Amino acid sequence: MSDRPDYALAIHGGAGPKPGRDYSAVEHHLSTLIGEGEAMLKAGASAVDTVEQMVRELELSGLYVAGRGAASNAQGYVELDAAIMDGARMQAGAIAAARDLINPVEGARAVLEHTPHILLAGEGADLFCAEHKLARVDDPAIWYRLPVGVEVDETKTDELAHGTVGAVAMDQQGRLAAATSTGGLFGKRAGRVGDTPLIGIGNWADQDVCVSCTGLGEYFILGGVARDVAARMRYGGQSLKDACQGALDEVARLGGDGGLTAINSRGEIVTEFNSNGLKTAYVTAGSAPVTRIFS
Repeated sequence: MSDRPDYALAIHGGAGPKPGRDYSAVEHHLSTLIGEGEAMLKAGASAVDTVEQMVRELELSGLYVAGRGAASNAQGYVELDAAIMDGARMQAGAIAAARDLINPVEGARAVLEHTPHILLAGEGADLFCAEHKLARVDDPAIWYRLPVGVEVDETKTDELAHGTVGAVAMDQQGRLAAATSTGGLFGKRAGRVGDTPLIGIGNWADQDVCVSCTGLGEYFILGGVARDVAARMRYGGQSLKDACQGALDEVARLGGDGGLTAINSRGEIVTEFNSNGLKTAYVTAGSAPVTRIFS
């Protein structure tokens, strides 16, 4: 008889929170949202529907560097990246450098469901999202806001503010899914794409594990992080925790930092980071939800 829990869910609002700043609004939001996600899974929602809904709410909040919390690039307009993957079907969808979508994750899900492709970028992504009548920002000057923990002067320095939101889930049928979304780096060059929309880098789900990453994307790309976690488990026989830690150790070796959330097919949850902290909340069936910002 399996001891796998009925469901498991983890969400994150990005790595690298700064000690000494007030994240009470983030903690409250994550605590509320993890309860909503647990209710979905209890009611029989699929993993892929659940992670999409979790990321949609994270984007709408404006509390994180994604969706409403995204900021302009160096040319003065917002570009958004998102990805979603259904491990049970081994299908994924993503958008990169898309303009002014209310919910970028909806664009990623539409690519998954309605095209033979995996990633649409730039003008092509915008045209596709318009065809599917996805909600767009009417007035960027009013819609976007600085997320919690980011100050204006930080968006003008060489050490650019960044962040990502994501969710991983296992539903009652044991299916795994992951979704990730970001506004990227503050003040980035137009057309810059990080790890988030790259399947197997910032986002991954198969029948064994689902992973959502956050951090400085260039280093996660070089480390191939999300797929590396899966490979360490499949080919190296590592535990979920060791695989996650090993992948992040490689990011650190390359000079980067960040974090990730992951769930395996046994419903085990890992939230690891090598930055100051990770804005995260998680729950498994039969256990109380946990919300944390720092260690």
